[in-house]
Amino acid sequence: MSVVDIGRLVDLQHTRHSVTLSNGKRLVLFRLPKIDRSDAVALPVSGSPDAWSYYAMEAECPHAGGPMTDAHIDIEDSSYIASCPWHAYDFNVETGESSYGIKACTFPVTIQNGRVSIRIPEAENLQLAKIEPVSEKVKFKHGPRIEPSGSPTYLGEDASLCDWCVHILNTSNPEHKIELTTHLFSLFATCEQSSTPMRIGAGTITPPQEPPRQNLTQVKPGQMPKAGKGGNLKSRIMMLHALANIEQWAIDLAIDIIVRFASFQTITPNENDAPQQLPRTFFYDWLKVANDEAKHFSLLRARLEELGSHFGALPVHHGLWESATRTAHDLRARISVIALVHEARGLDVNPLTIEKFRNASDSESVDVLNIIHNDEITHVTTGHRWLTWICQQEGTDPVQVFRSNVQKHFKGAVKGPFNAEARQQAGMDKSYYEDLHGQPWKGEVIAGG
Repeated sequence: MSVVDIGRLVDLQHTRHSVTLSNGKRLVLFRLPKIDRSDAVALPVSGSPDAWSYYAMEAECPHAGGPMTDAHIDIEDSSYIASCPWHAYDFNVETGESSYGIKACTFPVTIQNGRVSIRIPEAENLQLAKIEPVSEKVKFKHGPRIEPSGSPTYLGEDASLCDWCVHILNTSNPEHKIELTTHLFSLFATCEQSSTPMRIGAGTITPPQEPPRQNLTQVKPGQMPKAGKGGNLKSRIMMLHALANIEQWAIDLAIDIIVRFASFQTITPNENDAPQQLPRTFFYDWLKVANDEAKHFSLLRARLEELGSHFGALPVHHGLWESATRTAHDLRARISVIALVHEARGLDVNPLTIEKFRNASDSESVDVLNIIHNDEITHVTTGHRWLTWICQQEGTDPVQVFRSNVQKHFKGAVKGPFNAEARQQAGMDKSYYEDLHGQPWKGEVIAGG
């Protein structure tokens, strides 16, 4: 057995860390609030080290290798449960047991004399090779803004989830949109672990037809200037600006799917079955996507400023929202086109974009783009999971439902080259996207969203 010293307790302040051992094995170390076993809720967080529990488990999901560093954490039966972001396989972080009948490897964590150690059985002389906090940071602007705009408006305690979503959609200031989105995700997740979860408010408020934008020059998607191959600074700024525009729309798309379809009910395959409403995990999952997109936009906006530009310096298009408008009538169509076409296309083009920045020795941008790419795999997974859930309730084939909606509501062909590995990780095999065409269209497929 090896007892691996991870570091000082005071230095481990993040919710999760990626741990690499000297033999190459990767673990994830969770730092979570202690649970009140009588009420099965997380205790209020304090500054005391005694307020936290620490858990270690293998970093790759034993089902299909998904990144447990990005796991969704829940409380069930007075225990923390980590769900893989790829296919939602759930694991008790202490025992590794899963409701799916498989088991993840977990490792005891000990704290002694202010230091944290992980016990690794059946391995001798292991040491720590690397430990890194998992990036969940959002880059807010600090210092004076070009146009001071004050703080965002926060809603009261009685506001429903749908109230918050419409408020965010109607917020044109991108900095305020970031702050409100990350706040809502944190607020909703915290309330979910309490005895007073946030009210959904389905059907009580109407989202805008199109979210407003602040100080941006809009052009048609086909009129966007060509960014080039990233060989010079101007080209890289153009590419980052275009991606930032997509990520800002992606925030709104994730928020819009929550409020627009909050009253959705499945169609029952026979008259004896009751229609199913969307479970609360649907809203959590899309808030997580929105939170990620806010993080992505903030990272890209900050990187543009580090390169001497700013978001809004170049024209932008609203092509992603045009797809949202065409699918505003049906959740199945919305998921199919936005999550499983546009966002899946991002999985195809992201590695090529990253390679352009790597060839230009722009390592800071490469780091940002790698974060975005890894998150987007989980976003496509979210879309695939919920389309599959709907089809299971309705007794339909998700592949056929997807293809039918793309043929009706998407403009253009779903063209390669495809990143088959990343798509497969997200649950989409070739039966989904090969030889698939939507409505006639001469433009390029917008990647991302």
